[in-house]
Amino acid sequence: MPTERFQFTGEGGHQLAAALDTPDGPVQAYALFAHCFTCGKDVLAAKRIATALAAKGVAVLRFDFTGLGSSEGEFANSTFSSNVADLVRAADHLRETRGAPTLLIGHSLGGAAILAAAGRIPEAKAIVTIAAPSDPAHVTHLFRDRIEDIRKHGGVEVQLAGRPFHIKREFLDDIAEHSLMSHVAKLHKALLIMHAPTDDTVGIDNATNIFVAAKHPKSFVSLAGSDHLLSGKRDAAYVAGVIAAWAERYIEPATAQPAAASEGPRNVVVRETRNSKFQQIVTTGPHEMVADEPVAAGGRDSGPGPYDFVLAGLGACTSMTMRMYADRKSLPLERVTVTLKHSKIHAKDCEECETREGMLDQIDRVISIEGALDTDQRKRLMEIADKCPVHRTLTSEIRIVTKAAD
Repeated sequence: MPTERFQFTGEGGHQLAAALDTPDGPVQAYALFAHCFTCGKDVLAAKRIATALAAKGVAVLRFDFTGLGSSEGEFANSTFSSNVADLVRAADHLRETRGAPTLLIGHSLGGAAILAAAGRIPEAKAIVTIAAPSDPAHVTHLFRDRIEDIRKHGGVEVQLAGRPFHIKREFLDDIAEHSLMSHVAKLHKALLIMHAPTDDTVGIDNATNIFVAAKHPKSFVSLAGSDHLLSGKRDAAYVAGVIAAWAERYIEPATAQPAAASEGPRNVVVRETRNSKFQQIVTTGPHEMVADEPVAAGGRDSGPGPYDFVLAGLGACTSMTMRMYADRKSLPLERVTVTLKHSKIHAKDCEECETREGMLDQIDRVISIEGALDTDQRKRLMEIADKCPVHRTLTSEIRIVTKAAD
């Protein structure tokens, strides 16, 4: 599945590193994923669940909270409230650039953050928590032997999962102020709670508290045999499969909005995914495509190459123009098939070309016309093929204006 990597601005003004895992085909829905405390967007559970959901048509945005992974800022200055605000910012970015998230997923403390943020993301229809605490303050058990020192000194360094993190008094004060169950009671969205009965990091009683506080529709799925971090590959795949099947009942597939009649030409945006050397995500309006180079050229062949897109544009325009003419003239044209190939030729081999030296680009276009058409009708359709707008653009003087982005 293609993964696009980019940055967006978080609540504190820092650039947060994000990854959008997209399907190879059409996007059925957009999801926002919140990872566990001190984890990052590339933690195995997040990556595996996002990849598995992308295979089922769900594009998943995951990102590093402030001071984690590749994001800017200091982790010590982040709080539960700032994480919630960053989730809302992530949803805003997704809404503005692709489509609003209708599915929200949170793992561990990320699950608590998702529950707190859900009311501020109006398009979200379905919420999923995985091993989530019912109270954000639950996370303090990870450093309970240092809480007195944190309050006394204003902040200390603690060891979490073998790594040092600076925890401030402000973090403790912030999570103490959150009444998560009040958010759950007012959720008014479909809720799926997933939890392992033997989770020794966040006990199963947390799932019970969330379930009792929530209104219907609500569901619970036991993750029997899995650990808190879903370190087993099969566990992550199972979670993704259940989420995809469950969410279908509550979220509408992402659909392209019809363009207004007065709308001008749409921008085409091409961004590197950094998933491989050449792979790009091509976006125009609600449509997404993958561009790449063949393996022989150093790419992964995960999508058409640049010249393939040029040929596709010419071929599509040719066929559309012929169809418009045939319909207008009521010709019995059944189907047009255009086959194209790009190559380089020696200028001296082209008798009708003005350029006489060096190499020239040549596009071979073979048009198959199906239907009960007479010779004159077929001849006229072939003449019309050369009148398609893209053909005219490619054979006329083209001015390309390039400037650096602001």
